[in-house]
Amino acid sequence: MSNSESYTANDFMRKADLHLHTNKSDGFYSVEEVIKLAKEAGLDIISITDHDTIDGVKEAIDIGKFYGVEIIPGLEISSDFLDTEVHILAYFFDIDSKELDEYLNFFRAERYKRAVRIINKLNSIGQSISIEDVLEVAGKSTIGRPHIAKAMVNKGLVSNYYEAFNKYIGNGCVAYEKKVHLSPQSACKIINDAGGLSFIAHPNNLSDEIIKMLIDSGIDGIETIHPSNLPNKTEYFRGIVNEYFLLECGGSDFHGGERNDLSNLGKYYVSGSKVDAMRNFLIRNRA
Repeated sequence: MSNSESYTANDFMRKADLHLHTNKSDGFYSVEEVIKLAKEAGLDIISITDHDTIDGVKEAIDIGKFYGVEIIPGLEISSDFLDTEVHILAYFFDIDSKELDEYLNFFRAERYKRAVRIINKLNSIGQSISIEDVLEVAGKSTIGRPHIAKAMVNKGLVSNYYEAFNKYIGNGCVAYEKKVHLSPQSACKIINDAGGLSFIAHPNNLSDEIIKMLIDSGIDGIETIHPSNLPNKTEYFRGIVNEYFLLECGGSDFHGGERNDLSNLGKYYVSGSKVDAMRNFLIRNRA
């Protein structure tokens, strides 16, 4: 397992995937389906980290008890740093935090407005699609570009999901619209105020300069295990973690559906001892 944390009997053979998405944001499967798939993949601990929403967390905690899978409250927040999109993973926060709820409601509204702007751009170049078409796909989920891509496929505007991104709505394309972001410092403060821990998500996508600045801004840890990492990068990020006395997380970044990433479940994970380290850090520093 070149890109996974090795584990020993001292970890009680626990495998933790701390980066999973459901259809509450841009994932394909329901909360229960993701938990069931995780169990089948041999995972003992998971965190559902949907984008800018925790709508599935309470449901996951209850369902996880039935399947014998421990659920860690999780969330993935979008931020912006030096004109670069930076994603922050949050864990162990208070799911009843009013401040966090206000932030998430704001960004849910902003995601809707962004979808409308993208649709207007598509309409301006002759692509006939409406916000109702997108809402039909998204349902009660937080709206994202994957929902627009699926709606475009349903309308026959593109032949597949990837064409929608590559030709129309991907970064820099004709109908692209940036998300409203907050700074990583603000994201970390929101997470910290809710009693949680903040981690740099998929650091392989970021420059060393940005990673260093994020560490200086008060990040708690780094996602050392991710499908985008080559084995040498995994060890590189672990070196940074050790140098700056940070925490580690990791996972498959599972979405399902068009991503065709089901085989990543059970392949990209950290040991249960990393989760224990997170808990112990909170006990020492957040009491």
